Amino acid sequence: MDHGGMGDMSMNDSTMAKRHYTHMTFFWGKNSEILFSGWPGTRGGMYALALLVVFALSFLVEWLNHCRLIRPGTGHVPAGLARTALHAARVGLAYLVMLAVMSFNGGVLIAAVVGHAVGFLLFGSSVFWKTPLQPIDNDGLKGDLPPMAC
Repeated sequence: MDHGGMGDMSMNDSTMAKRHYTHMTFFWGKNSEILFSGWPGTRGGMYALALLVVFALSFLVEWLNHCRLIRPGTGHVPAGLARTALHAARVGLAYLVMLAVMSFNGGVLIAAVVGHAVGFLLFGSSVFWKTPLQPIDNDGLKGDLPPMAC
């Protein structure tokens, strides 16, 4: 009777080699898995690409938070459907960023934060705007989508 929770201890070396370790604390290094099994692997170039992808996803989330894609005068139903599609895209991208950060890789966390910061700097702050910041549009929104809330 096995009360130790170890189960069958007759694993051979090939079984042990196939197992991989998932980090549950933050770590530094290029050898990680981000979003997909085996990606980016152990190659430095693929790790750099993964960081760029996380940066781009974070940047896109901020752009979707502050963009105006729906033109004034668009019909009620098409505007509602477009806002729903934009909301779904924003939430999906935000979840991908969250899952990437849950790889517990320090570089991924930094890429996500920098992507959000640069996106907000360009789209959410008034640093690069020629006109003064307008607090609220006629419909009570700054962009096409309401702000994200927890």
